[in-house]
Amino acid sequence: MTITIRKANENDFPVILTLIKELAEYERDLEKVTNSVALMREEQKHFNCYVAESENNEIIGMAIYFFAYYTWVGKSLYLEDIYVKENYRRFRIGTLLLRKVFEVAREENCKRVRWQVLDWNTSAIEFYKKCGAEINNNWLNCTFDQKGIQEFNL
Repeated sequence: MTITIRKANENDFPVILTLIKELAEYERDLEKVTNSVALMREEQKHFNCYVAESENNEIIGMAIYFFAYYTWVGKSLYLEDIYVKENYRRFRIGTLLLRKVFEVAREENCKRVRWQVLDWNTSAIEFYKKCGAEINNNWLNCTFDQKGIQEFNL
C-alpha cells in the first residue's frame, strides 16, 4: 500500500471533520464536537494539518497541530489530534504522520512536542511509549468550554 503524507488544504476540510467526528466517537465524546467546515475555514490560521492519503486518493488519517509557547522551554508544537481510520491502522500510517509532525518540529526549531492521550486508550499509550514519549500522570487538564468562557466571573 502506497501512502502519501501531504499538507491539508481547504478542500480536505469536510473529510477532516468526518475524521474528527470518528475520533470523538471513539473517545466517547461525539456530542461535544461543535466544529464545522465553515469554522475550520474561518479559523484555519490557528491550526495546521497533514493528511494521509491512500493510493486511490482517499484521506485515511490526519495529524492536526499548532504552535504554542511554553514558559519553561519556549516555542513548542502541540499535536492536537492524530487519527487513522480503523481499517488502516495496521499499516503504520500513524507512524508516518507522527514522523511528519516531528519533521515539522525540527524544521521550526521547537523545543518540545506535546500531546494528550486518554488514560484508558492503552493501545495509543503503548504506541507512544514505544516511540519514546514520556507519559506524565502528574498534570490534570483544566478546561472551559465556550459557555464557561462567557460566564467566567471571579
